Amino acid sequence: MAGLLSLLPGCSALSPTKVSTAERLEAFSQATGGEAAPDMEGAVEIYWSDQQIPYIVADSDRDLAFSLGLVHQHLRGGQLAALKRISQGRISEMAGPFTRDIDHALRILDYGHAAPLVVAGWPPETRTWVEAFVAGMNHYQDHAPKQPPEYGLLGIDPEPWTAEDLVTIGRLAGTDVTWLAYASLLPLRERPDWEAIWRRSLEAGGVPPGNLSEKLSTEEANERMVAFLSSLSRSGSNSLAIAPERSASGSALIANDPHLGLNLPNLWLLAGMKSPSYNAVGLMIPGLPFVALGRNQAMGWGGTNLRAASSDLYDVSQEPDGSIEVKEVEIVTRFWFDDTRQVRRSRLGPIVSDAAMIEGRDGEVLALRWVGHEPTDEITAFLAANRASTAESFRDAYRDYGVSAQNMLFAARNGDIGQILALQAPTRQPGAPADLILRAGDPASQWGAFDNSTTLPFVHNPTTGFLASANNKPRQSDRLLGYFFSPDDRVARMAELVEATPKLSVEDLKRIQQDVTSPPSLAIARVLAEDAAEAGAQPAAFVQRVANWDGSYMVASTGAPAFELLLTAVAQGLYGDGDGKVPSEKGQWSYLTTFLLRDLAALPETERRNLLQQAVAKAAADVDAFPTWGDLHKLRIGHMLSMVPLVGSRFILERVPVGGSRETLWKTAHGLIEGEHDARYGAQSRHISDLGDPNANYFVLLGGQDGWLGSENYADQVPLWLNGGYLTLPLEAERARADFPHHMRLGS
Repeated sequence: MAGLLSLLPGCSALSPTKVSTAERLEAFSQATGGEAAPDMEGAVEIYWSDQQIPYIVADSDRDLAFSLGLVHQHLRGGQLAALKRISQGRISEMAGPFTRDIDHALRILDYGHAAPLVVAGWPPETRTWVEAFVAGMNHYQDHAPKQPPEYGLLGIDPEPWTAEDLVTIGRLAGTDVTWLAYASLLPLRERPDWEAIWRRSLEAGGVPPGNLSEKLSTEEANERMVAFLSSLSRSGSNSLAIAPERSASGSALIANDPHLGLNLPNLWLLAGMKSPSYNAVGLMIPGLPFVALGRNQAMGWGGTNLRAASSDLYDVSQEPDGSIEVKEVEIVTRFWFDDTRQVRRSRLGPIVSDAAMIEGRDGEVLALRWVGHEPTDEITAFLAANRASTAESFRDAYRDYGVSAQNMLFAARNGDIGQILALQAPTRQPGAPADLILRAGDPASQWGAFDNSTTLPFVHNPTTGFLASANNKPRQSDRLLGYFFSPDDRVARMAELVEATPKLSVEDLKRIQQDVTSPPSLAIARVLAEDAAEAGAQPAAFVQRVANWDGSYMVASTGAPAFELLLTAVAQGLYGDGDGKVPSEKGQWSYLTTFLLRDLAALPETERRNLLQQAVAKAAADVDAFPTWGDLHKLRIGHMLSMVPLVGSRFILERVPVGGSRETLWKTAHGLIEGEHDARYGAQSRHISDLGDPNANYFVLLGGQDGWLGSENYADQVPLWLNGGYLTLPLEAERARADFPHHMRLGS
């Protein structure tokens, strides 16, 4: 192995040199040229915190955008290069022949399909802003003293950035989470009980992502890469807006914690900024030139994935001859021969059944219609939201927003709170369809006009004094927006905690974000423990351990591992095959909470008693190795390169016990478990703002601000994240000058 690694270019990435914050900031100065920085209209001041969080003060909007481009490329150059190639279906250029089927699928999905139309349709102010941001990215890339360590390891050569690249990355970030549900359900349509499966999936309201890599091959490279790609979709989040009458400070409060993949670098970076039109601080997606979650002087905002049905699958096998476009694409492959694949597109969208991991029934040709293939305008929407000063202007900002569909909550300095639905929602026939696949020629299956944030229902200053969102089905709309939502676990828990505190402070919101109690898990545990005791299941001490559990998934909990292992054993007894494997559609949480106790109670008495006795015996034997939840439930802290075969283990920093569970507020998601495992995705950043104080803004990232391997700021926020700490980031430039110790001046 050592001999093989020595032949790889960029081996410095395998043992990265330690780099101090001062050295990284000196690299920024060298790349930007300081006061000699070109392509700027005036002077720009950048104040950096010790964590390399920038606050940029610019005399013009264009200079602010240019400086943000510099900052993004400086902090996340390696991550950006990888995201660009992933979004364009070019993973094999970095990873070799193992990922060509994934690249083929990404070429079929064609994230950049609408990018030329989006760019052509931008208003002048958006065009100027994005062009300046791209110019900053390119300037930094061209003048950086060193390219990121990942370039050598992955065989990446610098290439110019374009506005279309940013739109394509945005579409990747806007991946429709229902695709994973569709891919999981498609193979089940071959089963004789498909209609019952479909009905139960709709009743449960959610389906699992499924293991797409099983459709590709058993290669470890594919398994890891599919897991990474799945983690890129914004599949979860919590958001909470508190009105002044419920606030200890007397001002509105906003709290957000996005749930994404638990890889480094984080899929967010932090920045503050001030120019003639913008004064904001918050979380930005690398490569996208706006604050996605944060605040300005008048408003704070956050979002949770709406899980809307922004896509439909159609059988286009009966479409007229010649109606499907065909083209050949070349998949450049590192360490191997290049490959040529066919990509087809129908009038309704790309033919996704040509991908190796997607299949329809015999004779079906499946096309995907997706809102993300329409020329919607997310960048203009967020730029307008970043400038919004009223509830009305915030709602109007998202008029042309498309993907991914979001519940956007806001809290305003004037005391307003509200929730908008940010999406383009196609008009469909009422009610869920009879099947997952629609017929292309059926008029009833076609999309009608699109509704948007200004025509969909809007919540403004509810009498409850607070708003909570957690990927649950929106309360304000009766129309069909989607089929698969998160259960109400998290939104109900937020409401419970808010109602229990007459006046909420920032500290209370921090406590809520870090809550690890699951009332639905507790309810199931009590029923299982009672039923097991009545069935005479042994050992009785284990049954009592489950009965005594308080529903908390804290690291030190002794009840949580007992419950989870019992839950798995019962599910295996109810739904398992000959090897005890639970089908993926029956192992996800919304299915279990909807059907497990019902199905258990429906068994004949003798069968139910035997199942419970066997499940308790198995779980009790398994739990001996895992005294606490932290012994069973781990967080793997590692770079996205940990997904690369052969060398991936070198990029894992550590595995640590972690609290939380699949639907706790501090989310660390997992499926049914039989032994030690890693959380798959979860709450990897947090934000809280008090709108009465422009500088009362609190953030933390799992990982760090700097994506440079070996940087002092690569993972320096991990202890804060694990221990419930936050960084305070100011909105006012004067405060940033005082608080952020590292100062730079660019331009004349």
